[in-house]
Amino acid sequence: MITDKVLDNLPQEIRRRVEPYVEAVQLMTATNNAKVLRSMAPSGVRGLILQRGKQGVPTLMPSHHKVHFDWTYPNDQPEMRELYTRAKEQQWNGDDLPWHIDVDPENPEKQILSKQFMDFEALRSAGIRLTDLEERRLNSSVASWMLSQFLHGEQGALFAAAQVTEAVQFFDGKLYGSTQVVDEGRHVEVFHRYLDTKMNKLYQINDNLFVIIDALIQDSRWDVKFLGMQIMVEGLALGAFGTMYQMTKEPLLKELLKMVIQDEARHVHYGVLALRDHFRYELSESERREREDWAFEVALLMRNRFLSFEVYEEWFEHKLTRKEWAAFVTASPGFALFRQVMFKRLVPNLRDIGLMSDRIKPHYDRAGLMEYFGGASASQLSGDQMIAELDAA
Repeated sequence: MITDKVLDNLPQEIRRRVEPYVEAVQLMTATNNAKVLRSMAPSGVRGLILQRGKQGVPTLMPSHHKVHFDWTYPNDQPEMRELYTRAKEQQWNGDDLPWHIDVDPENPEKQILSKQFMDFEALRSAGIRLTDLEERRLNSSVASWMLSQFLHGEQGALFAAAQVTEAVQFFDGKLYGSTQVVDEGRHVEVFHRYLDTKMNKLYQINDNLFVIIDALIQDSRWDVKFLGMQIMVEGLALGAFGTMYQMTKEPLLKELLKMVIQDEARHVHYGVLALRDHFRYELSESERREREDWAFEVALLMRNRFLSFEVYEEWFEHKLTRKEWAAFVTASPGFALFRQVMFKRLVPNLRDIGLMSDRIKPHYDRAGLMEYFGGASASQLSGDQMIAELDAA
């Protein structure tokens, strides 16, 4: 393994080329669970080493799940049936958003992200001085990057929701799943429209996010697809959407996020309903432990997803090392708040589906995530309650 000391002694251009691959290997080998490593390694190679999400062509992923038909059409999950009814009643049309609003990403009066989102003083301490206009443009780039990752995640959620609807064993879950497929298609539509017509900028998928989507789409186990998309990706996205909803002063984006948050709250609730009894009563202890370890590793991957190296490569690749950029992003107030709210939503859901045993808690504690353990889970919060909580903050 190439150490940081060796990297520090390499010429800058060679270090710039080698460092991403070193990080990829370190990330892939960080887990102590051999089963999790085996299941994630192929996706890690495709995403982190080969960077399949950044080749400019459609990505082909084989799918191996079983399709579960039930010709008796039972009403087997009353809570899911109620969630299905709510989903039908709460459908909305993306065309009804106020698209007439003129969006200027550099307008200081209607900032997409506040000036305080990035720690510009830390950049100045590193010898990088930006003008006020450059600071606004950097914030605009970061906002475009975040919204681009939201968009890519929603495309992954669209495909995963379609697969889960085929594979889930509860018929009421299939009915609800059909509404989620519609929701995710609408989310792809509105995020892409906003980026295309208002921001005029689209970033490629982050490598860590690609790894997670690749692993989920190709996994043959329906409950792992559910865990990865409904609990991990959707749960963390819900926190991220909420943070941007609080921060933004841009009215169109605020209304867009409000509508998406209400959908996502149902999606995560669906995941909790589908998995809590399955994990507790239908899996062996070794299977449950494997999923518990898998969820922890994905949580770390998702946390690393928000280091925005794609922005670094555009702005600072020849001025800062990746390590310096990672430290800067980690300490910036806006990114710190994102991580806090993201995991505030995730950890209680893992608790409620039985994946926060005493065995795994110390790992979350070392990662600084146990402070969220006692929070409300998705089954205890509606979308309206979340919006009211965000507006009151």
